[in-house]
Amino acid sequence: MGKNIHYVDREKKQRCKLEMKQLKEAAAKITSLEIQGATNIAMYAVDEYVKFTQRHRHMEVKELWKLLVEAEILISKSRSTEPAMRNGLMFILGKIRHDQQQGLDVDIAEMAEIYGNEYISIIKEAKQRIAKYGARLIPDNLKDPFVVQTHCHSSVVEGILIEAKKQGKNFKVISTETRPFYQGRLTSKKLIDNGIEVIQVVDSAMRWAANNMDTDLIIIGADAVTSEGTVLNKIGSRLLALVAHEEHIPLYVATPLLKYNPGTAFGNYEKIEMRDDHEIWKDWEDRPENLKFLNPAFETVNRLLISGVITEGGIFPSGQVHSNFQRIYPFLHEAYHIIEHQEGEKSFF
Repeated sequence: MGKNIHYVDREKKQRCKLEMKQLKEAAAKITSLEIQGATNIAMYAVDEYVKFTQRHRHMEVKELWKLLVEAEILISKSRSTEPAMRNGLMFILGKIRHDQQQGLDVDIAEMAEIYGNEYISIIKEAKQRIAKYGARLIPDNLKDPFVVQTHCHSSVVEGILIEAKKQGKNFKVISTETRPFYQGRLTSKKLIDNGIEVIQVVDSAMRWAANNMDTDLIIIGADAVTSEGTVLNKIGSRLLALVAHEEHIPLYVATPLLKYNPGTAFGNYEKIEMRDDHEIWKDWEDRPENLKFLNPAFETVNRLLISGVITEGGIFPSGQVHSNFQRIYPFLHEAYHIIEHQEGEKSFF
């Protein structure tokens, strides 16, 4: 009898190890940029997290909760600058914890699926509202094309421009390539496929393009927003913001409020991800052996350089993101506090 129990325990551990390996593979797709765009990453991570929960739905409650906390940490570490992803995982855990505190008989796997789907629906609805608000920044009935400039790849910015095209507005877009992964090419292809005129330039030509192509408006996305209203976005974004300031061009940041990092209100500031230098030199066969490389993925854009943020809650100064996040997503702010600030009590049950 004892031997059989030992065998069952060993089989259970091996199964859990295999399941965690599958989750690690999903996280690796985020790290390697196989999944791109902060919003897409958030939806993918939540979906994989829910699937992971379903695969363990028959575990005892305390063990499953402990495993989900470990899984949240694993996924969150896949990219350091992805608060929309982290907020999604916190949303699921926080909702489940809240239900348990209310004395409800919680089926963790079932509720994880419900709350995961709810979060993804919130993101999709937010993108639709942002698209409509942002499209209003492009004037109607213009004889000459309105010139919009952007940087890197943002599905939220794409949504704004595609919505403006559907409304029949006359404009064209200047898009940067975005080294070293050329995410700007994704933007250009998506817009071209939707009948929008696009001119692509190399990153270092962004100032020249703004000056010589008479850019009227600059819209960029965001990977994160802090409590002070600082925006983190793809490297090169601050350069473009400085260009906007120099050339007196309004610069807006299009982002769901879900990319706000509540932890920054408690002193947990966003880190600039330093990526593998191989991304830069992989196509340089005769590079000098002793040459050193740096590959920062993001940089900050000061709120003073931002005309406004385009969000599902409206368009307002980036310094108001914190208060609007609390207003529109009060529970998510609470959930972050519940999970993040009880490090020694994460079993809960």
